[in-house]
This record gives sequence, structure tokens and C-alpha cells, in this order.
Amino acid sequence: MVTVERVQTGLRIERSLLKVLKGLAEYLDMPLGDLVEGITLHAFEGKAPFSAETIEKIKQLKAVYDMTLTTADAHRLAEK
Repeated sequence: MVTVERVQTGLRIERSLLKVLKGLAEYLDMPLGDLVEGITLHAFEGKAPFSAETIEKIKQLKAVYDMTLTTADAHRLAEK
């Protein structure tokens, strides 16, 4: 185990994306912050964070929460 210092943050995130992340964290039985840390650390090293099975679950969660965003939408989102 690696000991770290965590801080509380006021992160703003698109609603359906947050719902999918929360659902995935629940499915994986881990706190949301741990999931986000893992995704980010994988991304920083150019590695895929999820297995094929987990990607299928993400697809299901995206359908349930009506999430239509893709990587093409990154950096192009505007608030209402």
C-alpha cells in the first residue's frame, strides 16, 4: 500500500457522467474517489483502466442514465 494525503474538492461534473461513475463505483464496490483516482492514474500513463467486462457494464449504465457524451464532446461542453 502507498500512503497518500487526500483533500476534499468541489469538483463540478456533467450530471449523467456523474451518475454513471457513481453506478460503476457501486458495481465495483469502491468509493467514487478511488474510482476517479484509478481512472486518472491509468490515463496519465496512457493505459486502459477497464476490462472488457467492466466496459460492458459501463455501456449498460450509460443507457440507464441516458448518457450520450463521448470523447468527441470533451472540451466542447457548455452549461445551460
